[in-house]
This record gives sequence, C-alpha cells and structure tokens, in this order.
Amino acid sequence: MTKKVGRKLGKQNTKISLNYQRNVNCKSKDLLFPHPGSWSLTAGFLSPKTMDYKTLPVKEWVENHVKCWLESIGIKKEYVDKLYAEEVTGPALMELDESFLKEMGMKKGQIQILIHKRNELLRLQDKAQQAEDSSSKTPDRMDAQPGPGRASNAPAQGTKSEGSSGAVGTTSSSNTAPTSVKKQKTSKKSQPQKADEVLELRNCRPFRSQDAGFKYEKDTVLPPESGVNDLITPCHEYKSFAIAAELKKLQMQSKFASEVIRFASACMNTRTNGTIHFGVMDSVEDKGWKHGQIVGLKIKNREDFVDALDYIEKCFHSDLQEIARKCIHPPVFVEVISKDSQEQRFVVEVDIEPALNLVKNNYFQVYLPKYNEEVKKVILTKERALYQRLRAKSEPVEENELPAFIQAIQDRDAQREKAELSSTQVPKEIHEDLGRKLSILLNGGKSYMDDSPWYILVTNRCEQDNLNYINFLMHLNIFCVFDFDEHSNVSGLYSKYKEHHETSSYFLQDFLEEIKTDSSPSQKLFDQTSWIFCNGRSDFLGDEKSCDENTWIRTKKKYLKKVITCICEEILPEGSFTVLFLLLSPVQKPLVDTFQEFYTEMNGTEYIICIAEDRENYTKWANLAQASCSIETLAQCSVVGMKLSHVDATIQSMLSSTAQPRHLPTSTGGVCTLPMREEEKLYSLEILCADQCDDIRLNLLSDEQKQEIEQDFYRGKKIMWENLWLADGKLCGDIIEREACTEASKLLDGILRGSGQNYSVAKLNIFHHPGSGGSTIARQVLWKSRKRFRCAVIKTSYSPSTVCDHVLALRDYEEKEITHCFPVLLLIEDYDDEYFEDLQKELMEAVATRKMNTSRPYFILIRCRRSNNPEKLCKASPLDTVAVTHKLTQSEKNLFNTKLKNLQEKYTEPEFILTFVLMCKEFNKAYVSDTVKNILRGIDPSSRDTCLMRYVALLNCYVPNSYISLSHCEAFLGLGAYTESRARAYDFKHHLSEQVRMIFIELRESTSYISSVRIIHPLVAKEILHQLSGNQSLSQLATALLQEKALFENRFGREEFIKFIRHLFIRRDKRSRGDNTDTFFSPFIEHVCEAEDCEKAIAVLKAAYELLGKDAFFAQQLARLNYSNEKFEDAKYWAEVAKSHLPTDSFILDTEGQVYRRWFSFTVDKMAEEDTPERITEKIMIALKAMKCFRAAQQAAKEEREIMNNAGYFGEVEVGCRLLRFLSTLPVFHRSPEGEHTELVKYLTTDYIPEDIKKPWGTLHSRLKGLRQNLYDALDWISEELSYFQTDKNQEKDDENDDKEEQIYNPRKWLRHQSVVYAKFFISASLIDDSNNGPDTQLIRRMNIYKSGGGNFTNILSFFTDKKENRSAEKLERILSFYPENPQRNKLEDSDLINFILSHITLACLAPGSAKLLPLSTLRELSSRFFKAKKRVFPASAFFLLTLLYWPDDALDKEPNPDKDDILTSALQTLKRLYDIKMKDVPTRKKRIYTPFFLGKGYGLSKIVHKDKIDKLMEGSLNEKRMKWLHGSVWNISTIRDNLKRVSGWTKDRNLFIRGHVKELPVLPLHHHSVPGGNENVTFYLGFSFNGLVAYNIEVENDPAIKRT
Repeated sequence: MTKKVGRKLGKQNTKISLNYQRNVNCKSKDLLFPHPGSWSLTAGFLSPKTMDYKTLPVKEWVENHVKCWLESIGIKKEYVDKLYAEEVTGPALMELDESFLKEMGMKKGQIQILIHKRNELLRLQDKAQQAEDSSSKTPDRMDAQPGPGRASNAPAQGTKSEGSSGAVGTTSSSNTAPTSVKKQKTSKKSQPQKADEVLELRNCRPFRSQDAGFKYEKDTVLPPESGVNDLITPCHEYKSFAIAAELKKLQMQSKFASEVIRFASACMNTRTNGTIHFGVMDSVEDKGWKHGQIVGLKIKNREDFVDALDYIEKCFHSDLQEIARKCIHPPVFVEVISKDSQEQRFVVEVDIEPALNLVKNNYFQVYLPKYNEEVKKVILTKERALYQRLRAKSEPVEENELPAFIQAIQDRDAQREKAELSSTQVPKEIHEDLGRKLSILLNGGKSYMDDSPWYILVTNRCEQDNLNYINFLMHLNIFCVFDFDEHSNVSGLYSKYKEHHETSSYFLQDFLEEIKTDSSPSQKLFDQTSWIFCNGRSDFLGDEKSCDENTWIRTKKKYLKKVITCICEEILPEGSFTVLFLLLSPVQKPLVDTFQEFYTEMNGTEYIICIAEDRENYTKWANLAQASCSIETLAQCSVVGMKLSHVDATIQSMLSSTAQPRHLPTSTGGVCTLPMREEEKLYSLEILCADQCDDIRLNLLSDEQKQEIEQDFYRGKKIMWENLWLADGKLCGDIIEREACTEASKLLDGILRGSGQNYSVAKLNIFHHPGSGGSTIARQVLWKSRKRFRCAVIKTSYSPSTVCDHVLALRDYEEKEITHCFPVLLLIEDYDDEYFEDLQKELMEAVATRKMNTSRPYFILIRCRRSNNPEKLCKASPLDTVAVTHKLTQSEKNLFNTKLKNLQEKYTEPEFILTFVLMCKEFNKAYVSDTVKNILRGIDPSSRDTCLMRYVALLNCYVPNSYISLSHCEAFLGLGAYTESRARAYDFKHHLSEQVRMIFIELRESTSYISSVRIIHPLVAKEILHQLSGNQSLSQLATALLQEKALFENRFGREEFIKFIRHLFIRRDKRSRGDNTDTFFSPFIEHVCEAEDCEKAIAVLKAAYELLGKDAFFAQQLARLNYSNEKFEDAKYWAEVAKSHLPTDSFILDTEGQVYRRWFSFTVDKMAEEDTPERITEKIMIALKAMKCFRAAQQAAKEEREIMNNAGYFGEVEVGCRLLRFLSTLPVFHRSPEGEHTELVKYLTTDYIPEDIKKPWGTLHSRLKGLRQNLYDALDWISEELSYFQTDKNQEKDDENDDKEEQIYNPRKWLRHQSVVYAKFFISASLIDDSNNGPDTQLIRRMNIYKSGGGNFTNILSFFTDKKENRSAEKLERILSFYPENPQRNKLEDSDLINFILSHITLACLAPGSAKLLPLSTLRELSSRFFKAKKRVFPASAFFLLTLLYWPDDALDKEPNPDKDDILTSALQTLKRLYDIKMKDVPTRKKRIYTPFFLGKGYGLSKIVHKDKIDKLMEGSLNEKRMKWLHGSVWNISTIRDNLKRVSGWTKDRNLFIRGHVKELPVLPLHHHSVPGGNENVTFYLGFSFNGLVAYNIEVENDPAIKRT
C-alpha cells in the first residue's frame, strides 16, 4: 500500500467508534455493487473487513478501494492505473465528470461505463441511507412474549459490546462467505442472536408472487418495516407470532385475523399495497432478536390460517365485505430453510391490494376479533375503528381527525389512480449486458480467454436441442465434470463430449479412491478430463444406479463432500480453477449441495460461475442455495436468461485459438488430421504438429502479449512453441540458433540417411551446461523437423511401457503402410539413466515384434540433459552427441551482441533480458558477480521477500531443477486471498522488492500444473548466497529454512517442496545423472563441511532429522557423516537410531556395518598409541562386529523382494581381508624367514592357539577361526551374483586404480584382488609339508588356485578380459595343475569340481590346443553327480555347466539319446527356478539377461564361444559395442556370423522351442516381442545363461530347406 493511501487510512482510524446497519431491498446489479448490508468501524483501528470497498460508504473510500471497484466493473487496467496515480479517492470519484476523464485520455466507451456505474452506485447508497433512516424512526413493537432464552440484560443495539471488534455488515459480495458459511450451528429451536452479531440481508417475496420455489433462509433478516412509498410498492409489517402460533385453533385464528384485518384496513384506507409477514421478528425491544429476523412458524394445518380470514365478514361493514375479500389475498406459505435443522417452518404472508376500482370513494372501519379467556370465545371490539398507515405502523385515526381523513379520500383515490396508471405503463427496460458480464466473469473483461486456468463443470440433464450449443466446453481446460444426469452417456452431455475428447469416467466413490491412491495426484488427472457420474449411470451394467434426492443425500453426499475437499485442499490451488455451474434442466437438491460444498471450500463465489438459460431453473437453484449464499451474491456470479447458443458463440469468440483441426505429416508427403480425442489418447506425449500454433488468432493476440511471450523467454523461461512460431512469422525478433543446433541437425540428417549403424532406435544426445540453451536447441531441432516427421516431447512422469504404446500409436496413426513410415522424433528431458534404458528397451522390443527391416530407424530419441562436463560426454560418444557450453564461438558472440542491442532498444526494463545478458557474457564468473552485486544494491536484507529469495537460491544452487510453488511463496509472505481473480500473480510480484523481481522467474510445472518460482540461473543463485551471506552461514540459513512453518505447512505442492528439501540434505551427485563426480554426501552437506566444519553439517542434519519427522534416512546420513569425520561413537548412536526406525532395511544395516568397518580401519591405521593386548582385542571386536552387521544386512537383503542389495557381502569381504592383514602384523603371528604368514595360517586353519593370546582373546578364537569359511562363502556368493549380470561397465578403464570405485565400477577386478588377498593368509609351505596329502590338501589347493586368479566362477571367466590370451591360458594351465591328475579317482568337492570343469571350458576357448584339456566326454562323466544326486543341493553354476556340456554334439551324439534331454530339461528347469528366486520381485528393467557363452560351429569344447570373443571381433569403443548388442547390429558382422552356429526352432503360442537330442526344449527369447505369432519355423543364434537357453536374432525360416549351418 502506498504512503498516500496509508496517510488517508490513518486519518480514518482516528474516527470515533461507529456501529450502524444499513438494509435495503434492491436488485443485484451486474458486477456493480452488492446491496449494502451493515458495516462497522471501531475507534483506532480498521477491522480487516472494513478494508474491503464493498463494506464502506463511497465517501470513505481511499485510492485502493476506488481501484478495486474500477477493476470490478471492467474498466481497462491502463485507466485504472491512471486514476490511481491521480489519487482518486471516494469523494473524488463522486465528483468525477466527463471532461476530467477525457483530459486524462479515457475513451468515450470507458467514460460511459464509469459514469453510469458510479451514478447507480451512489443511488443505491442513497436508497440504503433512506432505509436506515426509516428503520431508525420505527418504534419497537412486539405482539407476543419474548422468544425463548432471551437475555433480559442484553446491551442496547448501537452500543459497543464487550469484546466487539466492530461487527462487519453483511453484503452480497463474494466476500460474505465467512459470514454465511462459517456460521455457528444453532439448535432445532431458533435461538436469539447476540446483540453485536450481524445477519445477512434477504429480499422479501415479490408482491402477489405464488412461486413455490421461493424460500427464506432462517436467521437472515428482511429489510426494515416500511411505510407508504408510492402506493404500488408494498409496505411491510412483521409479526413474530411465536406464542400465538402455539395457541389453540380458535385463539390463534382470532389473533391472526385481528392482525391481518387491522393491517389490511389501514392499507385499504391509505390506498397502498402491503404485505404482513408472520414468523418474522418485529421488535428489538428485547435485544436477543434482530428486527426483521426470519424465524418461521411451525404450521400444523394451513387451512386454519385460510379459514381465519372468514372474520372479514364479521369485521367489515356488510356493503364492503366483498370488496375486502378481493383486496385481502389468501395467505401465502413461504418455506424457511436452514442448513442446521430439518424442522419445517414457514413464514405466513398476506398481500393487501386495494385496487381503485374496488375501494374508490370508500373507507373501511372495522371491528377486531379478540379471544375472551373468561367466556372462552371470540368477541369483537365494541366499536369499529378506522385505521391508517403512519410510517411503518397501522394506527387508528383519532376521532378529531376523522372528518379530515374522510374528506381526503378523493385525493387518495386520485393518487392511487395515478400510481396504478404509472405502474401499468411499460417501463423502459434496461437490458443487462450479459455478454459483457460473461466476459468479465470468465476472463476479467479481456477480449480473449486465458487458457491456463482449469475448469470444473457441474451440470445436470442436457436436452437434445441444447447439445448443439455446448461446443465451447470442448475448448476449455476441464479438469473434471460432476454430472447429475444418469442418461448422460447415452443421450446427454457426456455422449457429445466424448466424441471430441478422451475421458476417464468414474462414480463418486471410485473417483475418491483414484485421487486418494497416491500421496500426489496422478499426472493423468491433468491430461484427461475426469467425468464423474454423481447419481448413477443408466447404461451401466453394474450396481451403480440413480436414486431419489433423500437416498442420494444419505448414501452419496458424503463422497461428494470428500471429493470436493480433496480437490480444493490437495490438488488444485485456489485461484487456479473456476467452478462452472451449467444449469440445463430443472434443479434438484444434490446440485445445490455441490454448490454449497464448493462455496464452503473456496470461501465464496469469487471463482464460481453459474450459467442458466431458463430463469425458472435458476430461481429454484438460487432459492435453495441461499442457505449458504445470498441470492444477491449468486446473481453477481450468474449469467441468467442468455440463450445457450449465444453463450456458446460468445465464449468461442473469446477463445485465443480457432477450432481448426491439427495435422501430422504422413509418409506419402501429405498430412492427416489429428482430432483432439486421438491426441488425448496419447497423453504421455506432448505432440508437435505440422501446423503447430497456426490456430492462434492473431487478431486477439495483442502486441503486449507478443512482447510478454518474448520477454518470458529472454528472462530464462523454457522456450515454447509460440516463441518459435512468432519468430518464424516475423511477429517478434529472431531466435538465435547456436552452432550446436546446426551440428545436431547434421547428426540427425546422418541418422535419417542411415549412415553409420542401422539401429531401430537411434539416439541423438544434447548435453549442455545449465542455462546454455540446450533445451532451446533440442526444441529448435524438433521445430524444424515438424513438417517432415512426427515429433513429440515425452512426459517422463509416465512409465516407459505407456510411452512406448503411445509412441507406436503415433507412428502408425493414419498410415497405410507402416513399414514405410518416417521415423518418429522424440525429445526426452529431465530423465534418469534407468528410465531411458527401459524406454529404449521397450521400443526396441516393440520394433523387433514387427519384423520389419528398413534403412531408417523407427524412432530417434533426442536426449537433452544438463551436465557439468558436456564436452567430456561428447568425446566419449562423438558420433551421436552434441555438447553445448557457456563458451560462445566468435560468430555466436557477434549474433548474441547484435541481439542484445536490439533487445536493449526494445525493452528498457533490465530484468526482461538479464539472463540473456549473462549468456552473452558466457556466464563469466566475475561478470555474474558484478551483475548480482549491482542488482542487490540497496536491498533490505531483513525483509521477508529477501529471505524468500535466499531460500529459493539455496535450493536452486544445490538441487537441480528445484523450485518453490507460488502458493508457498504467498504463504511465506503472508499474502491471503485476493479480491480479483486475475490479480494473483500481479499481487505476488507487487509484494516483492524490485531486486527480488529481477531475480525471480515464474514457471508453471507441467506435472502438477502449479505455478512456481526459481532464480533465473543456478550461477546467479550461487552468487546471491555468497553476497547475501552476511553473518549468517549456509548451515544457519538451512536451519532457518527448516523452521519456516509457513512453508512446511502449506499444502499445495508440498510433496515437491519436501522432496527438494530432502534432496538438499541427502541427495548425492552421481555421474549417471550428468554430475561431475559421485559424491559421498549431498553437495550442500559437503560444502558446509568444507566452508564451515563438520560440526555445523552435523548440526543442520540433526535439525533436518527432527523437523522432517525423524526420518530414518536422515539418521543414516548422520551416521555416515559422523564416521566420515571419525566420530565413531556418534556414528554408532545414529546408526542405531536409523535401525530402530527401519530394523529390517538392508541399506540401514549396511550403514551400521560401515560404521564399524571405518572404526576398525581408523584404529588400525591412525591411532598412534602403542598396541596393548586390550587395545588389540578391542580392535578385533570392532572388526568382528562389522562383519556381524554385514551378515545381518545380507539376511535382510534376502527378505527384500523389490530390491537387490549385495553390499553386505562386499562389506564382509573387505573387513575380513583387512582384519587378516591386521592380524598378520601382530608379533604373536611372526612371519617365516621366507616371509610367509605361517603362524597365522596355522592359527586360522587348525586348532592351534598361541599361549600369549589364549586367555586375552577368550571368546574371539572361535569367531576368528571361522573367518576362512565366512570369507570363502561371501566370495563365492559374490562370484555367483556376478554370473547373473552384465558387469563389464568399466573394464576398459584398468588404468583407473581408484579403490573406492572399483567395487562399484569393476566388481570383477575387485573380486580378483580380494581373492588373492584372502588366499595369501591361508597358505604356507610349512602347511603343505605338514599336510602330506591329509585333510588339508583341498584347502591348500584352493588357496593356491585363489592365489593364481581362479577359485570361483567369476574369477575364471575374468581371464577372458585379459588382452593377452596366451598369458591367460598359461595361468589357467597352472591352475589346472593344482588339481589331481585323476579327478575321478580323487573325488573333488562340488565347488572344486565346478571350477575344474569351467577352467577347461575357458582354456578351450583361449587355447584350444592346450595339452591340459580333457575331452568333452570326460567332463560329462565328471559332471554326472550334478544330475544323479537328486537329494543334494548344488549351486546354479553346476546346472549351467550341464547345459553347456550336454548340448547335442555332432561328434559325440550321433545317436539320439532321450536321457541326455532329461539332463538338459532338468538343468534348465532348475536354472529357471533358481533364477526366479534370485531375481525376486525386482522390476523388469533390472532383470537383464547376461549370456556368457554362445553356440559356435565345431564340436567338443570348441563349439562353445565366449561373449568376449565376439566383442573382440567388433570394432569401436566399449559404448559403441554395447550399442551394437543393444540394437542387434552385431549379427550383421560377417566374422561373428562365421564363428557362431545358427540353429532352427519353432514357435507355438508366442513361445519358442528348439529340438535337443530328441525332445523339445524351451528357449527364452532375448526380446519376447520378437517371437512371431502363430506357428512358424524360425532360426536364431543360441546363447547359454543362468536363466536357461537364450535366442538372439530370431528370424522366420522362409526356406524349408534351410538347415543348421
């Protein structure tokens, strides 16, 4: 608020306390001014309500009030701002004339509106003042005793009661919601109101109206009783009749007749129309009731009231009785409704109409009936009396005034005649401009409709004729529809709507389950309209049927309430949607209940619109709805009487785009139409059409809008298609194309020409620095291709399988020959690696299913991703990657500088081009620093908006793609609801300082559709944190953020906000996400540790743990942070805290193990104290505790069905090997002269215990002697685990000797290394001598094999990775030499036999002519125990070897042998069972089949070909080789085809089979979709995996003569 306005308000605040009430009976005017209710001022302060212009007299308005009123009547913003600048207050508004307005440049049309509305406003207020004066002169009267429970000592009205803050008067505006909606519940009996409580004003029933739909609301007030006005306008008199209504029939009738006859004769004598109301409080003598308060009567028998008027014949003169009967109309019973009571009450009203032709020259003296208690009967007054209307009373004419009164009858007749004549003349009807009203309600009076707000439609039965006029609904963003027409799907609105749009239909309870299923609303809710059948569906075959009103209220209303509450409180923020009531047929109560629920949840009618063509339907609706909202308020938000066809045409004329269809390019060179419904079916894609944006109406797109679109882009918002469309049409400046855009286009052309590899799913990578324009380049590439190819942006909130289905549908749509379709260009942004790989796999499998070979790819995935090192990623894959950096080439600098000059000339405001300026300067660190310093000059560091900016900067700096919702910002700044619906963003910006406005940029999230803000660039955010740090450190800032209740309690966008806060504290950087490195903690925590100290980092993490619900994973991070900083006691405490929250989480248990592992390493490596026996024991106990924790993690991981965590095994091996090294350094285990660990080996492998440690180590001996077996089991488990998965991720990076990353990036290398360490401590020459072929021989052999690089399945297969095959072959021959010469006689243990056989197979692949090799037949004999010993349990590797050994061999298996098939079948079944156990319920994307061996040509062991041999036959980098495997192009390489054998098989019911020796065997296809349907003969390459046989490159065998080659 400006200082000028503040001074004026200050003057007002000095006024003495006033409390006055204004009531008037007036009709609602179109968005003008609600009928005045009452208002109050208290000394010294303005209550919040009085700040609203709608509750203040015009003469007390300040500039802000005038501004709000001008906006409400539709005056253009430029004129509103000018009047505001001219300090036009209320008094000034009252004096405005046309000349003044012309001088300030206002056009005639706007002047006419303003002057007309101003005059009408003043007339209404004058009328209100007159009504108040009339009311204040009326003496208080009451015909009955005080109502129940009245306080006899209540304060007099007009005085200030204790605790009053100035009762705010009722108005008809939308801001009356709190008064009507939040009313306290009353009991069934009507209770008197507090003296300072102000009730809502209601209009009286129209005179002579018999409308049964008209109703009163209980505990509202009618206008004050009135005297004679213009004789036609009825005067009103109220009677509570509370006591009389409870009397016996005769008593009640006499009382009723007495009041009616007195009032009627007074009206007839005065020649005025009138209405007397029974059930309305007529006095405030006892302050419990309000004058005019509607209470209603319990009516036992209506006929009693009708019959009571029979006293007319007894009370009027016989000559006048017939006239009286005609003037006094029968009683009308108006129902009184109440939200809090089901009790039925009525106001009884009698209309008096003294028509001149009846009463002319007559005067009416009457007796009045009175019940006599003594004689128990009704008697009449002794004499007739002549009554007249004096002010608001019916008084007898004094005897001395009687002659004069009778003499004036002719004058009164003349006045009546004149009044009747004037009333019969057709008044000049002032037509309400409903078109303008509709425009104002929908879009604030603008010429076009904003397409950003959502609409919620509430409607009932739509007749067939009206279905032609609801086309405007097809163009609105409809979030959901509440449909009360059970036939809607057959012949109603839904049947029409679904012709144009794809929808999801629900019943109320089902929709409630849908929106409550997840913690955040489903993306699909925003992409498809939800159609809710609120009262059954006639064509539905299930049990959901329609029901009557009472049953609906009892059974379904509760669901409606919950749905509306959920929408308003959890899904759509206030101001982002409008509820549109479309009343197309007679209204029933459930529709009104829907209004009342929305009215309550939305705090009024500001975002509610009602459209009704039929006035009768609207009137019934309004009468029923007045229990929550006044009829006058409803009228303001309603368009009534406008033909639906006119509504349709009016709204369509305001649409920003035309209804023309959109088009897609086709393979024939033409285009095809893409109807809206078909597009909505593909809701996971944002489709870019060939004629994108061509439907925008340029005549409605003002220059200001075009500039706004351009400004948003240059401020830093993501580029929109509208930007490119405007630039193409020269409607705004050109958009610069960076050289990377040209480079990307060239790569795309190369892919389309089929150059390079022929992939079914190709990819084009665009890696870019944040803010360097990578997203713009990606969209420019798509935009330029839209007329040639079908293009779309993928919404990554949907699953890859859904996206795949939609992408295939987009490719095939309206294409006759799908084999000749052009590739589909798909842009994917903000994704993780797993998502992309899953999507790529889904697409490739779908392509494989179709069996089509084309020279072009089916799909081209344009991957656009932020990276801190895009150039490095480009070098790794130069053929399909473009790097976009902040660095500009010289030609780009010239383009950017020229563009900058143009923008500076066009836009004088620097904030519009700030981001572009920084980009021109290549985000130079010094320039960014200077720019931020200049912007922040003069900023108030203590203000709320500066604080908000620092919080946003904190998130933007450390959490990629983070933001804070606009709703959160408003809550933080303390901004409440706004008066004008379209002013939300303006008001938010208005409350920001100039500096903050320049820094913030507003976004609209495509997933949640919630508006949000962020800093214009992460580097700017970083600089803001640096320059505004002051005395507050980063950790203190983060702690302050955690304590901001306004942010954490705000419900809209809460889940995203909490997610960003969690990421701030616990999300690590990962290379797979495009980060520079893999961090151990979140970048924020690491920065606090570096810039401040670890204590501060620990403190802020503790605060986060406490304030974010004591999350176990925050406790886990505290444990990790403490042990990383060698605070092991604290680390132990937090690990236990985390475990107490999640005692069976394998990752938490692994962290506990890591605490002790680090603790052990610290005590061994860094503690300088001399080792005492106690200290040594303590160290060993720590190591053993670590191993125990890791084993607990292993056990927990086995129980977890949806994840695979093997960290416990790796941890146990690392600690075990480290413990062995430590033990080897102890003096008690001295080395031999040869340097061997003889004593230690003896201690660990025998019963031997040195005397020095026998007692000190006590219980440790048994655990230490179990080390060998524990480590052996863990190594063996890891080996088998690696056999299931592809683990050659970084095998080409052997030069990177980073131990920390080795376990993750090259687990095979890690396993080899740890196996050697393990073996070193369990072998010595003395032990070999002592064994003499005893029981220790096998142990010695194993340790020697481990030391030589063998010992388990994975280690043996790792010999394939050695680039020097001869060296690997020599090592394998040495390993085989450790085994006995006759393994059949010297029976090997199972694991040794497995390793022995595999070593032969591996050696055969590396050196087929080796003398150490045994023949295949011998190996088969050795493996016989694996299938003969049925009751024994063997590892999966044993059955894997059986599939290799017993596969049909051309040399050995010349005669078919079904027994060998049984071996194969049994082995394959066991492998499948063990594989399923291993994989648990892990998502499909992680069940990638690893195939170590393939079937080659030849016989014996030579027919087995390892995958590494195939890899060595391919050229290119590791990544390029992967792509060849992924896309299947590996099978196009002739040298590979020459080495492998193509086999024949067949398909049956989409399953693949192959012939073994005799029987059929199942084969698992690598891509299930590649198996042809029906029954086909096929050929393929055969692989051997731990999941069974695998088929690669499946092709239908066209020539029956083709045999295996």
